[in-house]
Amino acid sequence: MKANPVPASRLTVALLLLAAAAAQAGDITVSAASSLTNAFQEIGRAFELANPGERVLFNFGASGSLVTQITRGAPVDAFAAADQESLDKAQAAGAVDRATRFNFARNQLVVAVPVDSNHGIASLRDLLKPAGARVAMGNPESVPAGRYARLALEKAGLWGEVKARALNAVNVRQALDYVSRGEVDAGFVYVTDALMMPKRVKVAVAVEVPEEILYPVAAVRGGGNYAGGKAFVQFLRSPAAVAILDKYGFGRP
Repeated sequence: MKANPVPASRLTVALLLLAAAAAQAGDITVSAASSLTNAFQEIGRAFELANPGERVLFNFGASGSLVTQITRGAPVDAFAAADQESLDKAQAAGAVDRATRFNFARNQLVVAVPVDSNHGIASLRDLLKPAGARVAMGNPESVPAGRYARLALEKAGLWGEVKARALNAVNVRQALDYVSRGEVDAGFVYVTDALMMPKRVKVAVAVEVPEEILYPVAAVRGGGNYAGGKAFVQFLRSPAAVAILDKYGFGRP
């Protein structure tokens, strides 16, 4: 008899629980949006230098998926999302400390194309050319960048047509990878993502979205190291953390 596969979200929670069991007392587990990967890895090192004996462990993914993990009991001490909606859900579930929440960064949605693209994409409507073009975007149900893209396309009256060409990605970095490898003609990513691969992708369109793209963060209750999570959240206000976010192209809220 064939065994039923374990849902990916439950498997991730199980892996986090195992990691927590092996973690040391000073470890701080931070779940963060995929677009924060490079900046947060450097911020984590800066935090550890400023706090000897502490170690920051990161779990990067789509903000919506991270909320699911946290509300199902994943041992997380701080949560940084790429949209307000995701942290709102975690807050409504009582998983985060509202008093520690604040917006720490701003971003810009863009359409990126392979650096050698000659399709002349300069507007959202240009995504409809050439015939058969593929467009990568995060799944709007769980990836904030995908949701922002859908909102922009709906406003432009293009959602139905572009959706038919869309290749859904599990997070914004996967969408970037599709573009960088030339597997799609264009992709919706953040400008900070595009800046990570200047030799492989270029920004074709700065996308206007109906809401500001602000990144919120908060300490998580019940993760095992609330004090450490709160300390990491507070560190994001420090000049050192702000300088690193600036370095990776994030705006200030």
